[in-house]
Amino acid sequence: MITFFKAAGNFLLITAPWWGLFIASFLLCLLLTPLVRELARKLGMVDIPSARRINKTPVPRGGGVAIFLSFSLAMVGYALATGARLSPLFPNETVFHMCILASVLVVVGLVDDKFGLPPVVKLLGQVMVALGAFIWCDVSLGVVLKFEDWLPVWADGILTVLWIVGAINAFNLIDGLDGLATGLAVIAAIGMGGALFFIGYPQATLVYMAFVGACLGFLRYNFNPASVFLGDTGSMFLGFTLASLPLMMKSVDSLFVSVGVPVLAMGVPIFDTALAILRRTIRALLRREKGGVEEGNSHVMQADTDHLHHRLLKKYLSQKKAAGALYALAGFLVAVALGGLALRDRAAGLFVMAFVVAVAVVVHDMRRVELWDAGRLLNATAHDRTLKSPRRRLVAVPFYVTMDIFLLVFTFLFVHLACGIHISSYALHTALPLRVVPVFFCLVALRAYSTIWGRAQISNHLRLVAACFVGAVGGSAAIILLHYPHSQLIMTTVLFFALSTFALVGLRLVRPVMRDLFYHLDHSRLADNAGTSRVVVYGAGLRYGMFRRELVRSTSNNSRGIVGLLHDDVALRGLYVGGMRVHGGLEEAPAVIRELRADAVVIACVMSPERLEQARRVFADAGVKVSLWSCEERDL
Repeated sequence: MITFFKAAGNFLLITAPWWGLFIASFLLCLLLTPLVRELARKLGMVDIPSARRINKTPVPRGGGVAIFLSFSLAMVGYALATGARLSPLFPNETVFHMCILASVLVVVGLVDDKFGLPPVVKLLGQVMVALGAFIWCDVSLGVVLKFEDWLPVWADGILTVLWIVGAINAFNLIDGLDGLATGLAVIAAIGMGGALFFIGYPQATLVYMAFVGACLGFLRYNFNPASVFLGDTGSMFLGFTLASLPLMMKSVDSLFVSVGVPVLAMGVPIFDTALAILRRTIRALLRREKGGVEEGNSHVMQADTDHLHHRLLKKYLSQKKAAGALYALAGFLVAVALGGLALRDRAAGLFVMAFVVAVAVVVHDMRRVELWDAGRLLNATAHDRTLKSPRRRLVAVPFYVTMDIFLLVFTFLFVHLACGIHISSYALHTALPLRVVPVFFCLVALRAYSTIWGRAQISNHLRLVAACFVGAVGGSAAIILLHYPHSQLIMTTVLFFALSTFALVGLRLVRPVMRDLFYHLDHSRLADNAGTSRVVVYGAGLRYGMFRRELVRSTSNNSRGIVGLLHDDVALRGLYVGGMRVHGGLEEAPAVIRELRADAVVIACVMSPERLEQARRVFADAGVKVSLWSCEERDL
């Protein structure tokens, strides 16, 4: 027992600086936050409830000042009181300089919280602070990435500023729920500090301990229901600190620790920011395409209500549950990062798992908003009748030429690697052109670039296959005639033909595949819309396909969604056509309409007048709206 107490005492004595800094910053923030909150209230820095804001009552903002003061006082106080270095990886002066720069950013945030700065002015302040960190504090992304030997100083400065400003705005944008940005900052700091601990730099985690303590002290008042908000003051300080600290660890040899762990640790804010940029850019282009005001946002820097936390709230989650879900995602990414360091030989498996989860999250979160808006933009551009055909071809032909050459080169390299053939510079200079050029000339000769592939027939695709075959054989003949040293010529020829055909035909099938994908996105969007008309289509042939295509073309104004099919052919019962199930024929129509809760029927097949009248009576008796869709030829 005595030995145990001695060991515990020694442990506490050794770790006293860590716990001392953590407790000091935690208690300071607990004491300072109520004072800052009341001061913000008196200064009129209050978030008033609005359509964009989630809070239902006025809440003071600018509380991030308490985090900044607690963190800075704890760090400076420790350095002055002990005379010890805060980290073996950088001098204390660097920390003091960072605190001074952070104070400038805090002032910019306070002015914005009080008066509301224009986005460009606020961005300029962020850039100046990031540039100051690069010049004054010797913070460099190029050095961390090992690019300093060939990267110009100005390019290094641009990369560093982009990294810091990006992190600042990532936390600024994610700060939309009570305690969300603060909690994510805590998780990110634990991940970054843990990475330093794993690679043998425990002393360097002192700074992170002080940061975590200050954030947890503030989280006591910021968690739902929050009595004070971070404001731009606090969110920008969190992003600046978490982006700058890893770049200060120049002597850390592991690139993964300096860049990989921070990217994973800040994965949720970074992902949210990337989606916001993509979403707002697409909507700005949509507005320009329509020549009017597009619903939602008019420019990239204007706020919206489609951030990750807004989407979780729209699923009827409470603020606590939404924040908890994003905490869990951030914790998973941090666990993957730390697991990769602790289990170096199994790191690849961990990252594959993280990649699969990340892809699932990305696709799930993008399909209703970003992919939907992107589809609308592509649809509007593709069917813009003001864009003349020659102008369309000026875009389409260079695209196909560029992509074909890229795919042929990639296929050549892949075939050589798959066959275990060394790719020498001689092979790139001689064998590569002998393979690619004959196929390209065959594509030109067989009019591949004068074909409208959106309306191509089977014969057009057969010509494409023929071009690949003749080109592959002609390339092999040229290799033999020029006495180029080769191995496995027959195998490489067959593989090159097969893979190049697959790649080039697949490229030209992208458009119909994207059209079908866009239709399913549209149907998914309409499924939860209370104002959507639920349509049953009578007919599962070519006319149904044309009607479905017309729905996709007019999708931005569409309020109808197909929920099922009727067809009199018994062989089709229970099968799926165009993604929709055939539920029965005309006799089963009333039961099918009730089961699918349909309110309209579209007849999309050729019928005799007697059969059409019979169908009209059946559908009218079922109490649904009936319409006939047809594509017909009439004498004029």
